Amino acid sequence: MLAQQQSLALSSYSELYDLIVPQDNILRRLKELIDFSFVYDELSAKYCHNNGRNAESPIRMFKYLLLKVIYNVSDVDIVERSRVDMSFKYFLDMSPESDVINPSSLTKFRKLRLKDTDLLNLLIGKTVSIALDKGIINSRSIIVDATHTKSRSNPLSPVEVLKERAKLLRKAVYAIDEDYKDKFPKKNEDDNLENELIYCSDLAESIIEDQIFASYPAVKEKINLLKETIEDTQDHYTISKDKDARTGHKSEDSSFFGYKTHLAITEERIVTAAVVTSGEKGDGPQLPQLIEQSQQNGMIVDTVIGDGAYSGKENLKLANEKNIKIVAKLNPAISQGARKEEKKFEFNKDAGMFVCPAGHMAIRCAKQGNKNIGTNQAYCYYFDVRKCKTCSSKQGCYKEGARSKTYSVKINSTEHSKQIAFQDTEYFKEKARHRYKVEAKNGELKNTHGFSRASSYGLTNMEMQAAMAIFAVNLKRILKLV
Repeated sequence: MLAQQQSLALSSYSELYDLIVPQDNILRRLKELIDFSFVYDELSAKYCHNNGRNAESPIRMFKYLLLKVIYNVSDVDIVERSRVDMSFKYFLDMSPESDVINPSSLTKFRKLRLKDTDLLNLLIGKTVSIALDKGIINSRSIIVDATHTKSRSNPLSPVEVLKERAKLLRKAVYAIDEDYKDKFPKKNEDDNLENELIYCSDLAESIIEDQIFASYPAVKEKINLLKETIEDTQDHYTISKDKDARTGHKSEDSSFFGYKTHLAITEERIVTAAVVTSGEKGDGPQLPQLIEQSQQNGMIVDTVIGDGAYSGKENLKLANEKNIKIVAKLNPAISQGARKEEKKFEFNKDAGMFVCPAGHMAIRCAKQGNKNIGTNQAYCYYFDVRKCKTCSSKQGCYKEGARSKTYSVKINSTEHSKQIAFQDTEYFKEKARHRYKVEAKNGELKNTHGFSRASSYGLTNMEMQAAMAIFAVNLKRILKLV
């Protein structure tokens, strides 16, 4: 059963809060700033209202998670602190003598109550609404950028994982018949990924063809595990416990394994929209969604401020249709001329390279064509052909037997003359000075609220982590501006 918690529990000791918790305490100010009943309204349908034991209030459970993000501590530590910290108890609407929850309840709350909830947009929309009501947001500009979060799990060498799982399959067969090894294909002895994939595929198929052995549960389980590993390797070139995380690139020489959170903030530094993706996704393609979400949350957007990743042709076209100015310098690699399959290959502005649909980044770039003749020149991006040979998406992309895989971008110096002229205006230069604010916001999320590494596995959990962290930084910013 669920009872709504809206006010402080009655207690003869409640007057202690007036003596102990100062008026300028951040938790007292948060409690006065926001009505958390929206949490009850959003989650009440996920509880049984007429049967079973009384459940902990979803509002209190949500507040526990908010405290956890604000102070960047574990479930166990935040519950323990709420046992002795009177400002915590006051914020949680507990009486001074009340006991605390079991820390495991927070895990269940995240998994059972917050699952399938669009928490990210809900919490951002709530804080933007508060900021607008209080007259904090006056600008009509959003500043956009992306920040990366490393996965909780590190990627493993695909060759080593394939060899280990092939070994487990062979051992499962030997446990039934040691003489079966003569029927196996010849083992791959080198560390070449393409050769190992061929061997593992042949190994699995040779056992599947023998229906008797393939019917043993222990063998069947190892076959399925090996086949799943083959598919994961072909799709992502990495193996990890975190199935949704991908390899992204911070520069040409440095990479990370995890996720990206694409942010839009106002000039007052209030986050108005966020999109969480896997790490290999480009920044530019997320702009339409960031604009749409910001507008749905009540923002009037007439200017977008960002770096060169957002000056792509499709973004400029969309901005022109919506009468929005793009304050982002043109990058010839993503903005000029027509290029084939432009919606499939994405430009990574940090590395200055294109990324293919499978998430692999080009390894080098060269300019081709007649010197100083723009219409006859192109940037040619070269990909690692060894990865192309094993990629599950190679059909229609990589020609079998080819020694190289390239992607060319034509340079057309006559394109985007309107945007080039806009870059020279005082308005463009003045607005561009605000771009540092989103980088500072990214730093706050990482350094203060534990956003540098994912707290759990999977894209859904990463979105939940982003929702709580952004909710916390928005509320803190609102309190400062108020």
